[in-house]
Amino acid sequence: MPFDVQQLRTGDWQRVRKIRLRALAETPDAFGAVFATEEKSPDQVWQNRLKSEVAATFVATSNNGDDIGLITTAPYDEQVGLYSMWVAPEARKQGVAGLLVDAVITWATSHGFKKLLLDVGDDNRAAIALYASKGFTPTGVTGTLPPPREQIHEHQQVLRLRS
Repeated sequence: MPFDVQQLRTGDWQRVRKIRLRALAETPDAFGAVFATEEKSPDQVWQNRLKSEVAATFVATSNNGDDIGLITTAPYDEQVGLYSMWVAPEARKQGVAGLLVDAVITWATSHGFKKLLLDVGDDNRAAIALYASKGFTPTGVTGTLPPPREQIHEHQQVLRLRS
């Protein structure tokens, strides 16, 4: 397979910052955070994201070493959530997103979580199809992104994990 997925550690914070900012700039309506705010985050904020023992960040890398995908898992309503899912446009429809989701499922299962939650934009058909293929189902909980994008509706999905 032409991609590698790895969990990043505290020393990798600059990689996370770079790919996260690229994701926010390229697909701003897919995230609760906005580029202008995240870009100003001090180094310590980026480092702390990778220090947590109850969270993990994974990056997909291409054969030539380029970071082409990002996903994070962290606490969500006393369970664990899938956040910050993004794949670079040049790497989409090649299986990268599935590998990233699989990494989070494996991590969450190995840490004893019973379910994995996420929020996905109602208009993001590709992501909805991906999550369905992994076994996620809608919970019925809906919402919107925070201002200034409250016009973007999203819904929660859940995956029940096997012990």
